[in-house]
Amino acid sequence: MRSGGAPKAHSLALRVVLSTIFLSLVVISITGSTLYSRLSTGIKQVNVDTAIIEARSTIFSAQYRLAIASGNPTESVRDIFSSVITSATTVGSNESGREVVILQVPGTAIGKTNYEISSNLVSNSSIPEFLRKKVRNSDNLKSSYVRIDYAGSTSVDGYAVGQRISIPNDGDYEMYVLFSLTDQAATLALISNSLYLTGLALIILIALIIWIVVRQVVTPVRDAVRISQQFTEGDFSQRMQVKSNDEFASLGNAFNEMAESLQKQIARLENLSRVQQRFVSDVSHELRTPLTTLRMASEVIHNARDGFDPVIARSSELLIGQIDRFEQLLEDLLEISRFDAEVAVLEAVEFDICGSLERCIADLSLVVKENGIEINLNRPRNSVFINGDIRRVERVIRNLLSNAIDHAEGKPVEVRVMASPEDVAIGVRDYGVGIEPRLLNRVFDRFWRADPSRARTRGGTGLGLSIALEDARLHNGELEAWGELGKGAHFVLYLPRRAGDQLHSRLISLKG
Repeated sequence: MRSGGAPKAHSLALRVVLSTIFLSLVVISITGSTLYSRLSTGIKQVNVDTAIIEARSTIFSAQYRLAIASGNPTESVRDIFSSVITSATTVGSNESGREVVILQVPGTAIGKTNYEISSNLVSNSSIPEFLRKKVRNSDNLKSSYVRIDYAGSTSVDGYAVGQRISIPNDGDYEMYVLFSLTDQAATLALISNSLYLTGLALIILIALIIWIVVRQVVTPVRDAVRISQQFTEGDFSQRMQVKSNDEFASLGNAFNEMAESLQKQIARLENLSRVQQRFVSDVSHELRTPLTTLRMASEVIHNARDGFDPVIARSSELLIGQIDRFEQLLEDLLEISRFDAEVAVLEAVEFDICGSLERCIADLSLVVKENGIEINLNRPRNSVFINGDIRRVERVIRNLLSNAIDHAEGKPVEVRVMASPEDVAIGVRDYGVGIEPRLLNRVFDRFWRADPSRARTRGGTGLGLSIALEDARLHNGELEAWGELGKGAHFVLYLPRRAGDQLHSRLISLKG
C-alpha cells in the first residue's frame, strides 16, 4: 500500500505541470503566430511602399532625362542609362540594394540602337512574363514579387516595379527596378527566432513557477496520503506537521484531530474486543466442567428411559439432544475465539478431497434419508489430492451439506467438484427456499439467520458458515454464496491445491 501513494501524488503534480505547459504552448503559439504574421505583413508592406516610391522616382528621373536628350546622339542616351543604373544600384553587390533591367517592348519599331541593359548581370528571365504584360498594357507602375537571377546560378528573392518608357527615335522600352528582399528575409528570420526563443523561455519559466506552486499544494496532500497508509498498517503515531496559518494548516489540524480520535476509538475497540474474546473463551472453558457432569447424568437417565413414564422418557431424549447442541455451541465458540485471537493453525496433510467429500455425504446419509432428499455428486473420475487441513476442509463441507439439506425442502442437492493443476472448487447447490440477494452479504455473519422465525428441523448454532469462511481463508481460499428466493442457493468453496498458495481461477461459476 505504501508504494502506491507517492506515484499518485507525483503524477498529480506532473499532470498539472504538463497540462499547464500544453495550454501555455497553445496560447504562446497562437500569440506568437499572430504577432509574427502582423510584423511580417507590416515589414513587407513597408518594403513594398518604399520600393514603389523609389522605383517611381528612378523611372521618372530616367524618363525625364531621356525626354531632354531627345535628338542627341546615341552615346548621350547610353550615358543617361549608365548614369541611371549607377545611381539606382549598388554596383558589385548581388544580394542587397537595387538592380535595374531595361527591356524592349516586343512588336514595336526597332531603332538603330538596342538599349536593352541590366545591372550586375541580372538575367532578363528575372522578370516574369505576366508582369511584363501588365507593364505593356498600362501606363502606370506595376509590381510583383519575383526571383532575381544572377549570372553564375545565384538567385535571391526580390520585388520588381516596372513601367513602360519611351526613348525618342528608338521605340518603347520596359524599365524595371528590382529590390532584393534578402535583408527583409533576414529581419523576419531574426524576429521568428526571437519569438521562438522567447516562447521557449516563457514555457520554461511557467513550468518552473507551476512546479513550485504545485509542490507547495501537493506536499501536504502527499504527507496526508503517507500518514493514512501508515494508519492502515497499524501505526497511529504519525501526525501532519503544521507550519503555517493558511488553509493547509487547517487541513493539517483537522487531519491530526481525526487521527487522534481514530487512535482512541481503535484502542477502545481493541480493548473491548480483547475483553470480549477473553470472556467468550473463559465462559466456554468454564462451562465445560458442569456440562460434562450434565452429560454424564443425562446419559444415565437416557439409558434408563425404558422404565420411565413416556413423558419422562421423552424429556430425557430432549435433554440429551439439547446437551449435544450445547456442546456444539461451546465448541463453535471456542473455535471462533481462536480465529479472533489469530491462534488458529493449519495441520496440512496430503489427502483426496473427493474421498473426504464422499465420506461427509456418507456421514449425513441418515439425515438425508430422514428429509427425503437426494444428493447427486459430480466429481472427477480420478482422485484429486490437495495439501490442506483435512479436519477443517471436511468441517466446511459438512457445514455446506447440512445447510443445503436444511433448506432443500425435499428437492435434490447437487454437489460438484472441479480441479485444475493449481486450484480446486466444490459447489453445493440446493433448489429450496433460497436467499434474498440483498441478504447475501450477511450469510456469513455470526449468529445471523435469514428467517429467525422459521421453524428448523435441526438445530444449529448460527456460527457454522462464519467458521466455514474462516477455515477457507485460513487456506488462502474463499467461500462465496449466491441465492434467490424460490430458486435455492449455491455455495462454492475455492481452495488452492496447496494451502497458502494464491487462487488462480474460479473453476465453478457462482450463479446458476
